[in-house]
Amino acid sequence: MAKNTTVIQVPKDIMDTIYAGAKQLYPRESFLLLRGKSSKGVIKITDLILAPFTAHGHGTVHFNPYMFSGDFSLVGTVHSHPSGNISPSNVDMNYFFGRILMIVGYPFEGLGCVAAYNGRAERLPVDITEPIGKSFEEDFEEDFK
Repeated sequence: MAKNTTVIQVPKDIMDTIYAGAKQLYPRESFLLLRGKSSKGVIKITDLILAPFTAHGHGTVHFNPYMFSGDFSLVGTVHSHPSGNISPSNVDMNYFFGRILMIVGYPFEGLGCVAAYNGRAERLPVDITEPIGKSFEEDFEEDFK
């Protein structure tokens, strides 16, 4: 772990969405942008953004970072490694975007399948926090009562 470590807090519902997307695209890599807030050594992930025109391939993902150059709420990216290896590759670090890089690995379940890194490829602790919103099912049921 890095000295003066920044802790990454991810609400459970957001983590579940990240894992679901990775499972959906498996064996291709998934890719999402992370929106969040940073304060006093904690980065709280608040939202996920689908990057337009992203190409999800076998062992690679391509997106255009210039489409988001003015959005200061972006704190980083998350992508999947279908191999299960949650360590960043040299390519991952060369295309580092934002303050953090999160990687999720197969089988895309539980805390052991996620890792976060800073721009120096130092691993950061990830905490799964309480969900920030209602589940789709809860929201759907409430709308149709």
